[in-house]
Amino acid sequence: MTRFAAPIAEQIWDMKYRLKEGDGTPIDATVEDTWARVAKSLASVEKKPSEWEPKFYKALEDFRYLPAGRITAGAGTDRAVTLFNCFVMGTIPDTMSGIFDNLREAALTMQQGGGIGYDFSTIRPKGAVVKGVAADASGPLSFMDVWDAMCRTIMSAGSRRGAMMATMRCDHPDVEDFITAKSDAARLRMFNMSVLVTDPFMEAVKADQPWDLVWDGATVRTVQARELWDSIMSSTYSHAEPGVIFIDRINEMNNLNYVETIAATNPCGEQPLPPYGACLLGSINLARLVHFPFEEAAQVKEDELTELVATAVRMMDNVVDASKFPLEAQAKEAAAKRRIGLGVTGLADALLMVGLRYGSEEAARQTEVWMKAIARAAYLASVDLAKEKGAFPLFDADQYLASGNMKQMDDDVRDAIREHGIRNALLTSVAPTGTISLYAGNVSSGIEPVFAYAYTRKVLQKDGSRTEEEVVDYAVKMWRDLHGDVELPDYFVNAQTLPALEHVRMQAAAQKWVDSSISKTINVPEDIDFQSFKDVYMEAWDSGCKGCTTYRPNEVTGSVLSVAEDPKPEVIADQNVGDVIYMTEPLDRPGELTGQTYKLKWPDSEHAIYITVNDIQHQGQSRPFEVFINSKNMEHFAWTVALTRMISAVFRRGGDVSFVVEELKAVFDPRGGAWMQGKYVPSILAAIGGVIEKHMVSTGFLAGEGMGLKSDPHADVVPMTPKGNACPSCGQYTLRMVEGCMTCSDCGHSKCG
Repeated sequence: MTRFAAPIAEQIWDMKYRLKEGDGTPIDATVEDTWARVAKSLASVEKKPSEWEPKFYKALEDFRYLPAGRITAGAGTDRAVTLFNCFVMGTIPDTMSGIFDNLREAALTMQQGGGIGYDFSTIRPKGAVVKGVAADASGPLSFMDVWDAMCRTIMSAGSRRGAMMATMRCDHPDVEDFITAKSDAARLRMFNMSVLVTDPFMEAVKADQPWDLVWDGATVRTVQARELWDSIMSSTYSHAEPGVIFIDRINEMNNLNYVETIAATNPCGEQPLPPYGACLLGSINLARLVHFPFEEAAQVKEDELTELVATAVRMMDNVVDASKFPLEAQAKEAAAKRRIGLGVTGLADALLMVGLRYGSEEAARQTEVWMKAIARAAYLASVDLAKEKGAFPLFDADQYLASGNMKQMDDDVRDAIREHGIRNALLTSVAPTGTISLYAGNVSSGIEPVFAYAYTRKVLQKDGSRTEEEVVDYAVKMWRDLHGDVELPDYFVNAQTLPALEHVRMQAAAQKWVDSSISKTINVPEDIDFQSFKDVYMEAWDSGCKGCTTYRPNEVTGSVLSVAEDPKPEVIADQNVGDVIYMTEPLDRPGELTGQTYKLKWPDSEHAIYITVNDIQHQGQSRPFEVFINSKNMEHFAWTVALTRMISAVFRRGGDVSFVVEELKAVFDPRGGAWMQGKYVPSILAAIGGVIEKHMVSTGFLAGEGMGLKSDPHADVVPMTPKGNACPSCGQYTLRMVEGCMTCSDCGHSKCG
């Protein structure tokens, strides 16, 4: 039986990927069972499943190939979920009915677990005339608010909240409002946002020329390109958004530019996709492929890499046939092009193992060598699949070979494609891998540098005692196993100390051989000056990247995981966590509990709702332990029972559970809310959240409105005002920006990955 490299890896598997009965009874007894389930499911579409099932299992074994989380969790189950990670939805028509048809499609897609991207450039600007109704348009931002409210009410498959990407062209008249929209900390929190930057715009920025904002072929107004660029930079500097997508470069380098035009990406940006485009993801774990690590002979063997890539490509191609799709249009688009997104994880660890400093010129060259080897192997594997199963339906040899990465690929690969065709139109991408990297033993994520060599994670046991476990980077642990707890070599570098331009160097090196794009976050220090910050984006443009995302600690989104003042530079601890901890098991329920029952009368309901909140005394403090919601109105029965069970389960896990109140209060009912005690409440769920908040305040668990939590250093509660936000999954203050996604280093929760 496989021994997990770290306790957190086993916990991630148990929480996210292990197949269980509805009551929580495990079906997958071991991780080998999980691998066997996935291998059997993906081999089932083959003519000879028994031939391929053991080969697929071998690829999964030892975490060498890591399918994206949706595949690992969903393959071989009866769940109505999609195995595809991300979608770009249809082009939004500039009509009210078309807009809300697209909203419905978005909800259906997110319900099955897909993250979505939308281009809002097709909606007329604010103030434009709406013919036939004698009114002015409210503009795309107003409809983005509707999308945002919808997303708040949809829980994605596997208890993951849906993620969305919104894009807008740099020449749309409302682009300035789009740029600054998220300066309001409460607005559009369900969206990642990026500006679609064109080549002419970048040329105008460099030349400091005027720039026209246009709608329907007419110039609405003219601004200075450099001032608009500085506005993007200023907002990103202050609020971490919007990102920048070099959209003309994306379309120029697209292998399918002869049959599609791209205007949006998935939530994390690694998949630029056409309308109704979908992409599934998977990663080669380079950290598991290094032979003789930390020795002079350290290397990744090309034949082993080629064989693993070929198997991974076949598995991913099979997912196209095995997966369900939320919409028929998505199924047709996937079948027509069969695009996949095979990437890597553990790059930084692999570089350390071969003695290279991440960010150096030597590391960039080695990255390019590995990425080209993967691209080449993937193309040739897809050619072999085309010989056996046929090329993707829209394949045209002359046009395909004249587009995208094909123009730089080796002649023997081009000749093979011309002769036999290719099964998958696009094959490579680098996706966020935060959770699956933890599951694989805390290898470095994607192509990111090692974020923290080690940090301490506190875990609350059932009896109320605390234990500590060290979460160590995979390569660092291997070094320690070989050399003991000695000082790390100089070439060990992490995200805390890496210069920003070295981030860009690594992204550009990887991008050269990636068909789609790369999810990467360039973490910069809070004290970086504005000009140096802008230089990062200009270098990304000049070096051939397809986009750029940075993260600078700020008041709106908080800071990344903080670094302790520790004389041992290789050990990183989270100073924000304090005594807030995640429990491996819920607290046992005592025989008797004290509590309070509240009566809630919703204006549209004939019967009142009764809410009981029971508390437990834990380490000298009263904290909520369970909730019961009852009503004579049978229309409410199913969801009140579900809410009762879910909230109680969260409360019994301990930690900072105040986020439950915030999540409930943010729920928007599209049918309308109600006025209660002179205040507008957007939904009955928001009203329930208000009742629970009232109870928490009355017991002293929460301070009064506008204040933080009790700050007793011995209490099992953290103030609401530390740097950063609490993880919505485990309540810890260990969220950090990784590959464009806020990711929890304690439980692995990721908003979009």
